[in-house]
Amino acid sequence: MVVGLQQEIQRSEESRYDHRLHGVLLVAQGMTCPEVGRLLGDSPRTVEYWVRHFEEEGFAGLQEGERSGRPARLTEQQLQEIKRALRQKPGDVGMDVNLWDGKTLSAWITKRYQVQLGVRQCQRLFRHFDFRLRKPRPLIAGASASMQKKHKKNSAN
Repeated sequence: MVVGLQQEIQRSEESRYDHRLHGVLLVAQGMTCPEVGRLLGDSPRTVEYWVRHFEEEGFAGLQEGERSGRPARLTEQQLQEIKRALRQKPGDVGMDVNLWDGKTLSAWITKRYQVQLGVRQCQRLFRHFDFRLRKPRPLIAGASASMQKKHKKNSAN
């Protein structure tokens, strides 16, 4: 239950602000930062940061700051080119496979843009572009009816 409540606090910027506000209030009422940290499920150092920001900037110091994050490796134009390439067969853009997958997309991006993205990141790109990963059909699906019957588990053969 505690984890669920903490996740709900992290869900919105407003609730994170309220959470920091409560932490600073508890410190102002005489609790120590380690006590507040234990009570609220945060590290004492985090509570110290909240108090320091509040002392330096007032309520504005508890507001959510800009988070730059890691710079994007691909430009918006490159992402659009990737989206267009995914609408084609991999063979049409110089790859020696029949269907797109994370490995193929990673290799193509490295070849085309000299940017290395991991397979998982490429799989995220599929979801970002609302593409569905297709898997090749097993060879038995294209076999004759007698071969399919022979392959089935419950056949009389």
